[in-house]
Amino acid sequence: MSNARKKVLVRRFSGDILPGYLPLLGFVRGPQPSQVIDLLDLSGRIQEIPLATIKTISFVRDFNLGDTINPERLARRTFLARPRNEGLWVRLVFRAADARADGRPEKRTDPAPDLLEGLADPGLALIDSLIEDSGLSISPPDIRSNTQRIFIPRSAITDFQLLAVITTPSRKPVPAQNAEQLRKELQESLFQAPTPPTTRPN
Repeated sequence: MSNARKKVLVRRFSGDILPGYLPLLGFVRGPQPSQVIDLLDLSGRIQEIPLATIKTISFVRDFNLGDTINPERLARRTFLARPRNEGLWVRLVFRAADARADGRPEKRTDPAPDLLEGLADPGLALIDSLIEDSGLSISPPDIRSNTQRIFIPRSAITDFQLLAVITTPSRKPVPAQNAEQLRKELQESLFQAPTPPTTRPN
């Protein structure tokens, strides 16, 4: 996979959104639970951002710097019907915002709900993302929007569902037994990683 840096919008649980550049894969470094990403910002400087503070990393066509609410331009966070493209149809639930130093909940400025659906790659790219970057990379419900791919750190996820295995008509459908085994293995790989000490239950 190409290691060239792509345009991204890093949305943190604190509510701020950081534009910059990251490669598509292999951008997380360090041991758990102190992993970080090195974001190349618009001034050409490297910003070290703790992975545990990140809600999503959206790979986008444009930064839309004038939009401070939804620069990703995600019009839909769930599919209106069964997806047509091939992949693993998944549904994620985000954890609550981090607690402040005084123990009270962080005031949330993100108006979007904590639910997100997408299509995950059914091939080796899924495993690479889970192993190398401790998270899941998905295509959003509306691929015509500004956002082309979304990376969600494992530490940001509190619930995960595999809704369906979508195959093309020319391919043989995945047997129900195999699909159920795939669902269990994927859930185990997502939830066996330790969550950061700052994580608060829903």
